[in-house]
Amino acid sequence: MKRVLLESVLVAALGVLIAFGANALSPHGLKLGRDYFPGDNRPPIALTNPATNTAAAAPQAHSAADHLREKGLNPVDSEKAEQLFRDPGFEQNQIIFIDARNDEHYQEGHIPGAFQLDRFHPENYLGEVLPACMGARQVVVYCNGGECEDSEFAALLLRDSAHIPADKLLVYAGGIADWKTRGLPVETGARRSGQLSAPKK
Repeated sequence: MKRVLLESVLVAALGVLIAFGANALSPHGLKLGRDYFPGDNRPPIALTNPATNTAAAAPQAHSAADHLREKGLNPVDSEKAEQLFRDPGFEQNQIIFIDARNDEHYQEGHIPGAFQLDRFHPENYLGEVLPACMGARQVVVYCNGGECEDSEFAALLLRDSAHIPADKLLVYAGGIADWKTRGLPVETGARRSGQLSAPKK
């Protein structure tokens, strides 16, 4: 009986080691240090400096744009994204948008003419996306915006695995949520479906 228990513990321990190793090596692995369930939105407690009895300066918020720059990516704001969308080069596929969300979200509404690249299933989309990226002078990747990281990972995939030059890759951090808030046109269904709507501001 002791031998069976010992073997069970060894098999379980080996399984855990293999699982952690596979997670660390996978580009889609979970970040073990990340809080996937943030729920405490309270401001940080101000710390007091005992020597002066004054509150210590709170650290400055780390913006999404700063985070993208740290990854070697080029963030664009909503005004720049709209400017690129209205640029004549957009109609000539010199400027393309890539939606990094899944099928359900893409079908519900995307930037008109945007290609789709679900970063969890890139093999389904790269055949169409890569030639478009190669021919374009600017590639704008976006997702939901806010804390959504799909656009970041899709841009890194294009840069590091597909070798799209970093200087032509842009990440629209505001994403589709910001796009809709600005009342810009949204396309539903498939790419170039012609089903357009302009969300109310």
